[in-house]
Amino acid sequence: MKFTDGYWLMRPGVTARYAASVADAAVEDDRITLYAPVKRVLKRGDTLNSPLLTTECWSPADGVIGVRYTHHAGKASPGPDFALTPRSENGSGKTVREGSVVELSAGDLALRVDTDAPWQLDFTAQGRTLTSVGRRGTGFVTDAEGRHFMLAQHALGVGELVYGLGERFTPFVKNGQSVDIWQADGGTSSEQAYKNVPFHLTNRGYGVFVNHPGRVSYEVGTESVGQVQFSVEDQSLEFFIVYGPTPKEILARYTALTGRPALPPAWSFGLWLSTSFTTSYDEATVTSFVQGMTDREIPLSVFHFDCFWMREYQWSDFTWDPDVFPDPEGLVARLKERGLRICVWINPYIAQKSKLFAEGAREGYLLKRRDGDIWQWDLWQPGMALVDFTNPAAREWYTDKLRGLLGQGVDCFKTDFGERVPTDVVWHDGSDPERMHNYYAQVYNDVVFKLLVEERGEGEAMLFARSATAGGQQFPVHWGGDCESTAEAMAESLRGGLSLGLSGFGFWSHDIGGFEGTPTPALFKRWVQFGLLSSHSRLHGSDSYRVPWDYGDEAVAVTRDFTRLKNRLVPYLYRAALQARDSGTPVMRAMVLEFPDDPACHQLDRQYMLGDDLLVAPVFSEDGTVEYYVPEGTWTHVLTGERVSGPRWRRETHGFATLPLLARPGSVVPFGASEQAPEYDWADGVTLHVHAPADGCETVTTVPTADGGTAAVFRTRRTGDVLTVETRGEQGWRVLLVGADDTEGVEGADSVERTPLGVLITAAAGASVVTARWS
Repeated sequence: MKFTDGYWLMRPGVTARYAASVADAAVEDDRITLYAPVKRVLKRGDTLNSPLLTTECWSPADGVIGVRYTHHAGKASPGPDFALTPRSENGSGKTVREGSVVELSAGDLALRVDTDAPWQLDFTAQGRTLTSVGRRGTGFVTDAEGRHFMLAQHALGVGELVYGLGERFTPFVKNGQSVDIWQADGGTSSEQAYKNVPFHLTNRGYGVFVNHPGRVSYEVGTESVGQVQFSVEDQSLEFFIVYGPTPKEILARYTALTGRPALPPAWSFGLWLSTSFTTSYDEATVTSFVQGMTDREIPLSVFHFDCFWMREYQWSDFTWDPDVFPDPEGLVARLKERGLRICVWINPYIAQKSKLFAEGAREGYLLKRRDGDIWQWDLWQPGMALVDFTNPAAREWYTDKLRGLLGQGVDCFKTDFGERVPTDVVWHDGSDPERMHNYYAQVYNDVVFKLLVEERGEGEAMLFARSATAGGQQFPVHWGGDCESTAEAMAESLRGGLSLGLSGFGFWSHDIGGFEGTPTPALFKRWVQFGLLSSHSRLHGSDSYRVPWDYGDEAVAVTRDFTRLKNRLVPYLYRAALQARDSGTPVMRAMVLEFPDDPACHQLDRQYMLGDDLLVAPVFSEDGTVEYYVPEGTWTHVLTGERVSGPRWRRETHGFATLPLLARPGSVVPFGASEQAPEYDWADGVTLHVHAPADGCETVTTVPTADGGTAAVFRTRRTGDVLTVETRGEQGWRVLLVGADDTEGVEGADSVERTPLGVLITAAAGASVVTARWS
């Protein structure tokens, strides 16, 4: 929200008051409280008839400093609030006072204030200023309607770029944008977003989390071109400065505060196939889809039933349409006999025609208006109401319905919707309707995820969720919502996913082929490549199917080949998933996250890193032309074996069998032995792809187990023209094989073979077989 009219004036009806100086500073061992008048105080009379802003500063953890600005402290806050860990404000802060200067430090991060100078807060780390709060940086504003806003402004340095704020489809770098943190079902081609997160980070080594679950209005270099401004309609404003200095360290500290992602089950990394949204389907249709995948040798892991598994006009009643699915238990059992997991679509809305409407109304489980009537409208479902998840009894009622589906063999739920939440309502627990608008997504997904943990156990629970806010990363997986079937929408989806990854979310997917409309065969094949080199992969559409044979024989081949490739990459992808769980680093990474010191990577949004070592550049053009940037070093095309040296820009033309998929210099990527499914013993028969290691390069590679443990550890080392591969056992490191970069002079190998992609060296490793591919 903008308050000023240019640099000098305020907008009509707007009055602003800004902290001018420090009248008093209360310094304790671990916190500082500053009292700031909004005008210069030259005599005692100046202390009368004027506001005094309170600024509290503390540290919940090393590298994190919390700040709370308050005008009137008597305003009650009924919640909800983000559940932060640690929630206690008794953290690691230490204070020092030298003359007029007070400082609060939290590890390498410090807040410095000169109490004799005009109002200024400086956040510093390792001898440099990260950002500062100047004369218009702390204050409150009232407008012509009598609304009261708290605001903050943080200085942007020259060349400083801002990222994050959730899954946003607008330009990747947020400088020059006005952004409202407000949930909306707006598709992927507008400024609205399904996943709004009041957290941003910059390329200067820090991030800022605004601890307010309601509407937060950002002006990123738009109210004042050298400032990031954020404001809330409230009497207080709380935020945390999160120091890195690297983007990965920022995300690690931010997700330690707001929650780390759970680890999705291994089966979820395989290919998902959906019925699509408004298409006509029954058991015969579903069976034909599954059999069609089998006949064409396309491995399939999950089958998803979208909306019309339930009866029309009755969403959600969690009852299979008996006219279409007379034997749902038998159907699910038959699909599971084929080795498939089952997902079904749900939402938190109850249509009036559903028998659950009367039940929920009678028991008080549905959200009410201020006059006591049930809130209803006809958008989406006729007469639909919203489940009030702030009511514990309503949560239990809702999960009991889902528990019945789990008893039928359903494995997970697509938790759709949860964005269009009204504010002219009264919540069961008294929550503030404005704060609940965004936060509803958190409660909704939390309720369903906890049920899955209870029924299926940790490590087996997962969602396919659309809406989220800060902390929602704890309940993976999320997908990118309703996009068009165009190359432009494919690119905007990727922008949104990369933005979400820089907002603390570890796992992300999208509708392969696009949701609205029908893709051309060429676009479908390009989107399949991109989708199967994403963290999670789902074929889904709106009014047309996404079975590959509808797009031609070549589409079948592309889907088969890239699904098999992904299944072989699962040991590598699962290692990246463990990083997301343990440190908050996303599986799909914006280039700036992996290469923060390379300025050429700072604005890249049409390519990404998949895990630590694989660069992916999807093809967005009809003719197969793709432009992408290669960072420093000698990279290897995984699909062709070609060497590419950077830093440089590349322009290539690819058929549908390939795209730029480059391995990082010196990387060792474990490829599993099975192409048919994501679940298998990843260490048995593993192939270590060793990519252009420099002389003296040593790499340790871990192959995980599906429960997050360690199946095998290998160490590869290049000395001159010799590659040594060792395996670690109970007795320490053991040499497995030693090979030259040709097929001669290989020791310890059972077989040696030269291929177009490099030399294959195979040796036994206990009960397993290990192959090293040296390219």
